Amino acid sequence: MEQGFIRAAAGTPKIQVADPEYNAGQILTMMEQGAKQRAKIMVFPELCLTGYTCGDLFLQDSLLECAKRQLARIVKESAHFDMIAFLGLPFQHQGKLYNTAAVAAGGKLLGLVPKQNIPNYSEFYELRHFTAGSQKPVWVEFEGQSVPMGANLLFACSTVPGLVLAAEICEDVWVPAPPSIRHVCAGATVVANCSASDETVGKDQYRKSLICGQSARLVCGYVYANAGEGESTQDLVFGGHNIIAENGTCLGESKRLGHGIIYGDLDLRRLVNERRRMNTHGFDWPGEDGDHMTVEFRLRREHLQLRRHIAPLPFVPSDPGERERRCEEILSIQAMGLKKRLEHTGTRHAVLGISGGLDSTLALLVTARAFDSLGIPRDHILGVTMPCFGTTDRTYQNACVMTEKLGAKLREIDIRESVLAHFRDIGQDKDNHDVTYENGQARERTQVLMDVANQMGGLVIGTGDMSELALGWATYNGDHMSMYGVNSSVPKTLVRHLVRYCADTCKEEELGRVLLDVLDTPVSPELLPPDGGVISQKTEDLVGPYELHDFFLYYVLRFGYEPARILRMAVHAFEGEYQREVILKWMKVFYRRFFSQQFKRSCLPDGPKVGSVAVSPRGDLRMPSDASSSLWLKQAEALS
Repeated sequence: MEQGFIRAAAGTPKIQVADPEYNAGQILTMMEQGAKQRAKIMVFPELCLTGYTCGDLFLQDSLLECAKRQLARIVKESAHFDMIAFLGLPFQHQGKLYNTAAVAAGGKLLGLVPKQNIPNYSEFYELRHFTAGSQKPVWVEFEGQSVPMGANLLFACSTVPGLVLAAEICEDVWVPAPPSIRHVCAGATVVANCSASDETVGKDQYRKSLICGQSARLVCGYVYANAGEGESTQDLVFGGHNIIAENGTCLGESKRLGHGIIYGDLDLRRLVNERRRMNTHGFDWPGEDGDHMTVEFRLRREHLQLRRHIAPLPFVPSDPGERERRCEEILSIQAMGLKKRLEHTGTRHAVLGISGGLDSTLALLVTARAFDSLGIPRDHILGVTMPCFGTTDRTYQNACVMTEKLGAKLREIDIRESVLAHFRDIGQDKDNHDVTYENGQARERTQVLMDVANQMGGLVIGTGDMSELALGWATYNGDHMSMYGVNSSVPKTLVRHLVRYCADTCKEEELGRVLLDVLDTPVSPELLPPDGGVISQKTEDLVGPYELHDFFLYYVLRFGYEPARILRMAVHAFEGEYQREVILKWMKVFYRRFFSQQFKRSCLPDGPKVGSVAVSPRGDLRMPSDASSSLWLKQAEALS
């Protein structure tokens, strides 16, 4: 439960219809199992204490009283389990019978949440037995105590920041305006659903999309427990299809037609931070009786060994099919952005600096797409290769072949003499390979591209990616500058996959071979002389692995997490690949560079946003150029 992680469980016990004593034993056994797995939230199915399929037995006093006694047993035993549990039972109040979710924690019955939407169609006949519950809580008697019963109940944990639970029951989530909307607007971060949804062909897919979609719409955790084995199969089959979702992502799903427990580690901090970022999340619900009552409870705070999968490459989908779809979509967005700029300016020519590296390769591929969409011949694209002191034969040849195979024009402009003349003008020793030596080449290249574009009446297409911009790994007014930056919101880890996608899908064999060789080439600005003809200046040796920096960038900008939390997540995500000390080392580098280099991002050229993270000063990142990094660096240093 440190740093907002908490384990939830959805359990389907194998019950016996109309036998609350037996069912209570099964529920308690599952609660004990869940407690051993450190689950702090546990949800059971609708009417699981009696069985959902009791039919007219719900009219029997013996069944109702037995269910109430067994609820008291479970509530008492809950003192031994450090969790909050939601379980379904029929509960009688003032001559009416309600389909409720009982909420127990710490040896107390915290409340009863009645079902609001009672289905009475197709195979469902609940109105024969149950009355719809009200939103506004009322007080009912249970074991000599007054307990709130109503739909508008929130259960807030005083010891776990951000943990506020609410409940709805089965049909409630299938209606046009589920109660969970109201609950989340009132502050709930996790919704529990005690359900008894029978199985029909294809229903599981719809159910999963419904639950995941609701969690996304409400930016919440959603724990859905469904009835399963033991229910009567006289007319229906219940499959125990349990789902744990978080903001649209399925954290856990059980196999159908069985029983058991599934677990999912919810990230409360992620939910809270996401809601804070979205100023449209949460509003005053206009419905009647909208006021909620909050019931507090306590849980022990413990360190949780995460079972949750944390992707080491948050910008890159792990599923191959989804990754291909994402790549195609991003390439289309990039090309569409450039297409609009070309149309608006009436420009039919583009100029790119082609180095044979990843970024310029992607920019050239995108530019070709944009020209195709406008019906402009690709030979209106000029790829300029500008050999200088650090250029290797490998990158030079790749740049030439790639430009030719894509149908663009190629022009070689050797800048060695012009750079040396510039060094003489400013008194720079050509044997002093300092930052002036490096940046002088980068700025000369940009000047060449700008002037050539003026000659042609074209646009200079920027090639730098978002990871470089985040670290400031760009020469100010050098490769930092362009007339439109197609890669400006694409992180380095994603650039690789976009180029690979193009290599895998291109029909030109020689082009595919070159693209694969570009992928195999070390990332380098090639500003220092090669060592025996091989690249000597490797970017990741200097600033650190881009996969780590992209991880840091995602969680710093997308969720605003603090260093300790990001480090914990990175250690978990990169287990077996990077040691904690290595990750921490490069995290410090990230924070230092990210803050100190904001001035470069404050004057970025235009470029299309393609994902949920971007660094444009006109959109996603309104950050002062002189902000101090001391707060974050102090926190990072304290982790050493």
